[in-house]
Amino acid sequence: MEAQMKHYQNKLAFEMDPSDLFEALNQGEKVMPLDARRLQGFEIEHIPNALHIPHREMCAESTKHLDREVLYVVYCDGIGCNASTKGALNMTKLGFKVKELIGGLEWWKLDGYATEGTKSSPEGLKVQCAC
Repeated sequence: MEAQMKHYQNKLAFEMDPSDLFEALNQGEKVMPLDARRLQGFEIEHIPNALHIPHREMCAESTKHLDREVLYVVYCDGIGCNASTKGALNMTKLGFKVKELIGGLEWWKLDGYATEGTKSSPEGLKVQCAC
């Protein structure tokens, strides 16, 4: 039972779901969504006010302007994409506080949250989780 508790504690320490991110942003917490996809995907649609640094470009130089007191919640398209995992790993190696967004942009929209970009939606699909 102890190993199982540690497993779930680790998941919560390293992951965040869209509703928790939305709440943290609205509460003014030191948290910032970070889109790790290529520029094309970001331009089409992204979480409002998200930073954009493709995971392949994350390095000391491209992140030197970032606040190290902020929690960066790294995301990509969703479950079929691993740019968020690669980005979270890169940001962790660079010494930042990081969590990965569960479900990425896809689940952000499914939870009903707005996006920005050329194909943005003022509201997501309004399929709210009962959690």
